[in-house]
Amino acid sequence: MPEPEVVASRYATAPAAPPEPTAPEPPAAHCDRRRLWKAAIKWPMYAVAVMPVLLAAGWRWGRAEVVRLDQLLLFLAAAVLLLAWENLTNDVFDADTGVDTHGKPHSVVNLTGRRDRVALWANACLGTGLALMALVAWGSTPLVLALVLACCALGYLYQGPPFRLGYRGLGEPLCWLAFGPLATAAGLLALAPTPTGPATVPWGAALVLGSGPALATTLVLFCSHFHQVAEDRAHGKHSPVVQLGTATAAALVPWIVALALALEWAPVVLGRWPLTALLGAIGLPPARRLITLLGCHHDLPERVAGSKFLALRFQALNGLGLALGLALGRWI
Repeated sequence: MPEPEVVASRYATAPAAPPEPTAPEPPAAHCDRRRLWKAAIKWPMYAVAVMPVLLAAGWRWGRAEVVRLDQLLLFLAAAVLLLAWENLTNDVFDADTGVDTHGKPHSVVNLTGRRDRVALWANACLGTGLALMALVAWGSTPLVLALVLACCALGYLYQGPPFRLGYRGLGEPLCWLAFGPLATAAGLLALAPTPTGPATVPWGAALVLGSGPALATTLVLFCSHFHQVAEDRAHGKHSPVVQLGTATAAALVPWIVALALALEWAPVVLGRWPLTALLGAIGLPPARRLITLLGCHHDLPERVAGSKFLALRFQALNGLGLALGLALGRWI
């Protein structure tokens, strides 16, 4: 007769096997996705959004005029949100034309696979940004909101259907207008004391102050086309680099840099700005690297993919140096 322990073990139910663990995402794939999201967010790009009002603040402070800090902070927040709208809608509209399907893995639409959701985020940024800008206009003049709405209209004309003027090579002039005279004039009005009578747009000051930095901003957009010429041409996007060819476009970059600096240094030479405004020259090192890179490798997309970030570094350092130099003029 078998032992009780043997009988019990014979009829005992075997314990269930533990579930197989889900294989974790490979570290390389995880790092690659983080890199793509970092490229999609494009946080350094927001230097172009805040520069017009920072220049306006530096110019007003250097002239010993009032700079309203609350208005400045509201304007900065609104400008960042409005540029986020611009970037997200560009991804949405480029997804509609197919130009980003293969050549831009860091498109937010490609990363999420949800065009509708990205469009919703974009509209939320637009609504919130305009609401904040309306508060700025409430504390200054309605002209601020009108100028900002004009900037938004130019942004839509750049990529939005049925216009898509960026596909016709007109994105750079639109960029210069939006981030130059229009945005700079809005910043000057927003930071000034509330007018007691009818306000007027300071076109003269905005044109002198914003022309050079806006050209540096336009250079960022110009350089963003070098690595995607084949994709742009295949989808009917006739950017200036596509129309001119990479060699001719690269040869223009030194002239664009020189013209941007000339527009900023001319008021110094004429005695209208202090010598410290020459601090905008701190942007020259990345500009020199950009010129060298495009001069040597303009036709190699994998080598020039980062050229727009060199252009962005030039834009940011140049604009911040100019704003600081103008502000220092208060004591010189």
